[in-house]
Amino acid sequence: MGRGPSIEARKNAVDAKRGKIFTKIIREISVAARGGGGDPHGNPRLRAAIDKGLAVNMTKDVIERAIKKATGELEGVTYEEIRYEGYGAGGVAVIVDCLTDNRVRTVADVRHAFGKFGGNMGNEGSVAFMFKKLGVLSYDAGANEDAITEAAIEAGADDIVVYPEDGAIDVLTAADVFADVKAAMEAAGLAPDLAEVTLRADNDIAVTGDVALQVEKLLHWLEDMDDVQNVSHNADLGAAA
Repeated sequence: MGRGPSIEARKNAVDAKRGKIFTKIIREISVAARGGGGDPHGNPRLRAAIDKGLAVNMTKDVIERAIKKATGELEGVTYEEIRYEGYGAGGVAVIVDCLTDNRVRTVADVRHAFGKFGGNMGNEGSVAFMFKKLGVLSYDAGANEDAITEAAIEAGADDIVVYPEDGAIDVLTAADVFADVKAAMEAAGLAPDLAEVTLRADNDIAVTGDVALQVEKLLHWLEDMDDVQNVSHNADLGAAA
């Protein structure tokens, strides 16, 4: 299974777009609350979205206001979840998850991005079969491998992956037990450096040179769009990213 972006890369992406990330998290909170109710204790998706907000210092007032708008206590915008699939340069598979209040605008923007950087949009299901949805709890290099492994097995994790190149550790879980495993790890004093439910490619494709540059530009362009929540891909960019 592909490794996915490094912890540092994911943290840097958040730091670089802190203004935009607030907008994206508020949309995620809104959709989660509208779909599963405004109580995070009974709505794991909402709990995860709130955790994301708190991690980037979003105030509780902002979070509560987003929840109230979603549940109808305050007037707000309704967002629609849409997924687009396609290929970047070099045959790299890309999945773009969006939350939008204007489907026509969003599909045009995403299609433009693919075309601009040597890719093309595909039909629904054209690349999704290459990915699995799973929970990932990531630990920086230097974390206690034995303690994490023991606690993760006890918590019901599916796998523990140690990356020999830098010593980082990923604890992998089924998406539906992610919140439980995360809570168990935190209770054991082993809070992850980063935790999320995401898509991971079964296998990565190595790209280099101009192709890697085109793919990198496409991914950054998509991630910078307000309507885009998550971009998943199977590119091994090496030092290019």
